[in-house]
Amino acid sequence: MAQKPTIPKGTRDFNAGEVAKRSYIIDTIKEQFKLFGFEPIETPSFENSDTLMGKYGDEGDRLIFKILNSGEYLKKLSNDDFESKSESVFTPKISEKALRYDLTVPFARYVVQHQNEIAFPFKRYQIQPVWRADRPQKGRFREFYQCDADVVGSTSLLQEVELIQLYDAVFSELKLEGVAIKINNRKILSGIAELIGAKDKLIDFTVALDKLDKIGEEKVKAEMRRKGIQEDGISKLEPLFNLTGNFSEQIDKLKSILTTSEIGLKGIEELEFINETISSIGIKTARLQLDVTLARGLNYYTGAIFEVSAPEGVKMGSIGGGGRYDDLTGIFGLNDVSGVGISFGLDRIYLVLEELNLFPEAIKETTKVIFISFGEQEALVSLQAVSKLRDCGVKAELYPDAVTSGKQMKKQMNYANKRNIPYVVLVGEEELKNESFALKNMVSGEQINMSLSALIEALS
Repeated sequence: MAQKPTIPKGTRDFNAGEVAKRSYIIDTIKEQFKLFGFEPIETPSFENSDTLMGKYGDEGDRLIFKILNSGEYLKKLSNDDFESKSESVFTPKISEKALRYDLTVPFARYVVQHQNEIAFPFKRYQIQPVWRADRPQKGRFREFYQCDADVVGSTSLLQEVELIQLYDAVFSELKLEGVAIKINNRKILSGIAELIGAKDKLIDFTVALDKLDKIGEEKVKAEMRRKGIQEDGISKLEPLFNLTGNFSEQIDKLKSILTTSEIGLKGIEELEFINETISSIGIKTARLQLDVTLARGLNYYTGAIFEVSAPEGVKMGSIGGGGRYDDLTGIFGLNDVSGVGISFGLDRIYLVLEELNLFPEAIKETTKVIFISFGEQEALVSLQAVSKLRDCGVKAELYPDAVTSGKQMKKQMNYANKRNIPYVVLVGEEELKNESFALKNMVSGEQINMSLSALIEALS
């Protein structure tokens, strides 16, 4: 017997109901993207390796899926290559392409490649799958969709304000209340790194700090020690791990801690502007929250950074994130083009809406009526009626096999029930003679004979 097929870990199949729910989220996000003036683009699922590698830090680079070159790629390797057993030697010779890790770096490549066609500031949205060789767990997959909105070509902090509004607008439309939009600034983290004597270890510091909510304070400290950050420096972080109060109170405490750091104070100034502006215009259902331990491990962030948490009581990682990157296009030769962007985690948002039972009933609707016929002539009449119903916007279809026995009738009725189709129309010899249609309500069991016009009116 053939072995039952499977799919790779970290990937999923989606049935019709799941696709409908995912489409509901995507359509909601897309509509808000358009309202805020973002234009759609799409980029290839895979990029040249040198486009992606070296942009996400060591940890991110290790999670990139590499694509083997076509043809007899092993012939390019020498005996010395084989004996070295070195990934850094092997990989460039057998793999020149990779699946995209996110949508931001490909977007930066796109901007540089099409810079003469773009009007800056350029506002784009992109909804496409990405791939990461991560360890699968709840809410974390190896293939998943990102829904990104970015603006490049402007250093104005009003862009950050608008992206906070965008987050709030989407979650308001999804009826997802109590979402926390956490914010920090990489300049503040640079100032903290100065304070603890780890200025030359900023990446190690931020990567470790970014794991605080996942592994806890003690393990973060242990990782910092392994990275060579001194004990007296780590002890200076204690006030940050336990920073309390509202946004303004935390800002005041940060000022007293970073009083000697120019870059740290600049980050505080930027956060103050964003918070004061948001406070003056207001947001609907989300809440803006300062989190000084928020780091976002990706190397390219330089200013404000965002992470969105699900409502309290829902055990889920971040459902969105993003930040300011001042020179991401510089790695591709286009300098001094600042950008800022956010991403919505479609798969995690799906799980949250499912847990909170927030999907509207309407999106679960399937075919409204199915016709069951008893012969070729009956099928032809049924198809004509199906066509007219579809013209009126009614989801209708014809069961392809004619009923020739009671057993087949039961099978087709069970088929309608299994698909949650609320109405069945029977067209048999009697209906054909009377030019009528027997409409059966699958919930109540009621059955009524009617004309085609009455049938269309009843189902419309």
